[in-house]
Amino acid sequence: MKRYYIFLALPLCILILTACAAGKTDHKKIRNIEFTVVDQEDVPDEFMAQIEEGKEGQMKLSYGDKGYLYVARGYGVKETSGYSITVDQCFETEQEIRIGTSLLGPKKEEKILKKKTYPYVVIKMEYTDKQIEFE
Repeated sequence: MKRYYIFLALPLCILILTACAAGKTDHKKIRNIEFTVVDQEDVPDEFMAQIEEGKEGQMKLSYGDKGYLYVARGYGVKETSGYSITVDQCFETEQEIRIGTSLLGPKKEEKILKKKTYPYVVIKMEYTDKQIEFE
């Protein structure tokens, strides 16, 4: 009877271990992706409509148009002006494009207005069909 349990337990352990290994993704950088930060007036109208719809919450959007990929990252509603966003990294791995951004608060010397703002950044790069992952 003991041997029976060993024969059942061994395949189960192998199955669990291989399932865990299959879920891991390799984030090893292949190359940096060249990108441009896009001014609001240069964002395609359809994509701008999506941004307007989602700007009040955490926003992570992408949009393909004419050989380019536009990616937007927003941080939701803020109660004052003066926020900005930096793009810290944008690189390609085997499976995806990884983009890292940071929200920067108002600077002390900056004049702050007490009005709601919706900080976001839009970048433009060569089109790819790889999945976009935000860090």
